[in-house]
Amino acid sequence: MNNTPLKDRQFKHWKLSSDIDNVLWLSIDRAGERVNSLSLELLAELDTIVGSLESDAPAGLVLQSAKPGSFVVGADVREFDAYDDASVASEGIRRVHRLLGRIEALPFPTVVTIDGYCLGGGLELALTFDYIIASSVEHTRLGFPEIQLGIYPGFGGSARSVQRIGASKAMSLMLSSRNLRPQAARAMGLVDELVGAHGSLRWAARRAIKQGRKSRQPGSVTRLQNFGPIRPLLARMMRKQVSAKANPGHYPAPFELIEAWELHGDDPHRMLVEESERVGKLITGETSRNLRRVFFLMERLKEIGKQADFSARRVHVIGAGVMGGDIAAWCVLQGLEVTLQDRELSYIEPALKRAKSLFRKKLRDPNKVEAALSRLLPDVEGKGVGKADVIIEAIFEDADAKRALFASLEPRLKAGAILATNTSAIPLDELATVLEQPERLIGIHFFNPVAKMPLVEIVHDPQTDAAQVARGAAFCRLINRFPLPVKSTPGFLVNRVLSGYMARAMTMHLTQNIPIDVLDHAAKSFGMPMGPVELADTVGLDVCLNVVTMLGGDDARKGAARLQQMVNEGNLGRKSGKGFYNWVKGKPKGTSSDIKDYPIEHITKELMAPYFQACETALADDIVEDADVLDAGMIFGTGFAPFRGGPLHYLRQQEQDND
Repeated sequence: MNNTPLKDRQFKHWKLSSDIDNVLWLSIDRAGERVNSLSLELLAELDTIVGSLESDAPAGLVLQSAKPGSFVVGADVREFDAYDDASVASEGIRRVHRLLGRIEALPFPTVVTIDGYCLGGGLELALTFDYIIASSVEHTRLGFPEIQLGIYPGFGGSARSVQRIGASKAMSLMLSSRNLRPQAARAMGLVDELVGAHGSLRWAARRAIKQGRKSRQPGSVTRLQNFGPIRPLLARMMRKQVSAKANPGHYPAPFELIEAWELHGDDPHRMLVEESERVGKLITGETSRNLRRVFFLMERLKEIGKQADFSARRVHVIGAGVMGGDIAAWCVLQGLEVTLQDRELSYIEPALKRAKSLFRKKLRDPNKVEAALSRLLPDVEGKGVGKADVIIEAIFEDADAKRALFASLEPRLKAGAILATNTSAIPLDELATVLEQPERLIGIHFFNPVAKMPLVEIVHDPQTDAAQVARGAAFCRLINRFPLPVKSTPGFLVNRVLSGYMARAMTMHLTQNIPIDVLDHAAKSFGMPMGPVELADTVGLDVCLNVVTMLGGDDARKGAARLQQMVNEGNLGRKSGKGFYNWVKGKPKGTSSDIKDYPIEHITKELMAPYFQACETALADDIVEDADVLDAGMIFGTGFAPFRGGPLHYLRQQEQDND
């Protein structure tokens, strides 16, 4: 038995101190990690600490983070793969339930202070304390992201949140995986008190301990959401909303959560039992394993360009079309100053209008919208070129026009500026021939719609300066995008794969008379976020025509004539209001075929074949570093079904299953 006072004991992941009033300050500080996460070792130490508190009670307990600007980002996802048996995983969850239940039952005031990210298991831990105080600064966020990992909150989050803030708010928060700003969390009832940038979390916590503050109890209307006949009604509404975005066969976690609450929402203890059993089953399932793989692939992309010594303040974009204008708007949204160039102001004005709409949607505050607009400057004469840290060419896909532009730009660039093209498919060596320093040209290839697609290809070839590639990747990280270095070959990676996939869809439509909505349904039944025909309309049929024509192939030749006809008629897809579909308020409207009349499984197999073949040949041609990076590119660049873990991973799994 250890007789050393708790405040004087040493722990690997926790720091303890006590003040004159016998308030114990417990600081989480996971050793060797940049941020806090709840590992098994860390929780075992917490169990020891709680045992001491139960036998030797202080006047109060305050939980805080020792890492500035960060609380707890959740459980340690890296440890999830250790669970192969659902029953073993469920028992591990029950152990955490018992620990957190003991914290909740401590017979003295408990307070938690949150500064920075408080997600998943971190929020579940916080919910066991009597009173929750959060910093109102911009970097603080609260939420339950577990659905993105193929599970739902398993450390008591589903049981406690529906009791604390009501089923409607709590279930929406868990099912959406969205992160709340502190003001929204306070309004929802998830946080009891906010402390501003100039306030003191420590002072607020001491006051709360002294006054024995507890979280406000929910009102009667909120409590009623967990009882009686309203629960099945709300559950039906939740299923309908979730089903519009997720197939229960592909993503079971949200439906398991809804069912658990529908059956037992009025019984917190039974909700905990359901958590342990259902989350234990989910965490060992294939969907969760593959979604965790996607999480780690995302983390790998985030690391690319991290070591480059590059920062940017000003960006100059040439070409105010849909892509160029939206690239400019996105860079402004990330805090940069942007000059936008085109031949006449009339070409720039539609881009400014779209940018204002984006700013209103993302920023909401009119003052912030006006501030953003002030950073986006029309620049017909191109005066911003010489001041820009990054110059991005985004004009039409014509190699001669691009070469002429680069020849005029190079003498005006400031030292160290990134010179980039947003070409969809033209190899760099065809564009760099006019440059005195061809090694400085890179591709920074965005995807449409810019504000939604997280991946950017960083295109390079043998003559490209490696430092420029690293700096381009650093720029992507600066604007909150995932950089993917790719070799400069026709189509690079994403368009190389997509071109054959979309061309196959057109061929099946033209030669087999398969309706476009059936083709799109077949792709979505596999797990793609949208079908190839809708994707072509979204990208723009003019862009698709350029890519398909350049990359060639039998399917491409069959589809190119149809695309050319549609482009000649001005039917470019979503951006013109008509393509294969008619577009109304951003939504495709088309034929309504009877899906039952078609062999969907066979169509899906034929449709996806060129997609998989292109992935395998791209890997063989060393377009990207390795198979994992390729899978990441396909998931974040084409929306390949995340629950399948990536196309090459999926093919390997299929081979293993067939052995």
